Amino acid sequence: MAGENSFIKVLDKVELAKRSLEAQMAYVRRFYQDADLQAAYDAALQLEEISEKLVLFTRRLPAYTGSPAAEPAVENCMAESIPVEIGFTVEGWFALRIPALLPKKASGSADYVRSFLYPAMRRFFQAQPPVRYRDCVLVYRHVYSRDRPERRYRDHDNIEVNMVSDIVALYVMPDDSPKVCSHYYCSVSGADDRTEVYVVPKEDFPLWLVTERTAPDKGVKLYETQRI
Repeated sequence: MAGENSFIKVLDKVELAKRSLEAQMAYVRRFYQDADLQAAYDAALQLEEISEKLVLFTRRLPAYTGSPAAEPAVENCMAESIPVEIGFTVEGWFALRIPALLPKKASGSADYVRSFLYPAMRRFFQAQPPVRYRDCVLVYRHVYSRDRPERRYRDHDNIEVNMVSDIVALYVMPDDSPKVCSHYYCSVSGADDRTEVYVVPKEDFPLWLVTERTAPDKGVKLYETQRI
C-alpha cells in the first residue's frame, strides 16, 4: 500500500504539472499573437521550466511500480531521446556535445541536465580506460541556433555549468579546482542550439582557439578512444 500511495502521489504531481503546462502554453500563444514578444519570451521560459519538471516527474514514475527494470529502461529512453555525443577529438582532447543550451542559474532545470548527462558519461566510460587531465582548460562553447535573435544570447555568468563541470571532472579530471583547470567560455551561432564541452591540456589551448574558428557547423568528429 505504501508503494501504491507513492505512485499515486507522483502521478498527481504529473497531472498537476500537465495542467500548468497547458495553461502556460495558452499564455505563450496569446502573448505572441498580440505581438508582445517580451511577454511571450518570459512566458516561454516559464513554459520551459514547467515542462522540464514534468519530465522529471514522469521519469520517476516507472520506478514506483517496483519493477527492477525501471531504471535501465528509463536510461535507455533518455539515451534515445537526448543523444549526448561523447568522445575525443583527433588531437586527443575530451569532448561532449549536449543537444540543448544549458539552463540559466537558479532555474529548476539543472537536475534535468544532470539526470541524462550522468548516465551518458557512465555508459561511455564503462568500456574506456581511465583518463585524467591534470593541467587543463575546461571549455564551454555555447552554440545558438542562427534563428535565435542576437538579443537572446545570455551572459556566460548566468548559465548553469557547475553540474556539468562536476560530472566531467568525475570522469576525466582529479577535480575541477583552479589548481587543476582554468575555465573558458564562448558563444557562436550554428545550425541548432547545443552545448559543447572540451577538456584541453593548457599547452594545447592556443591550438584549440585556432581550430575553433573553423569548426564544422555540426561539430568536430569525435572518436571513441584517444588517437594520440
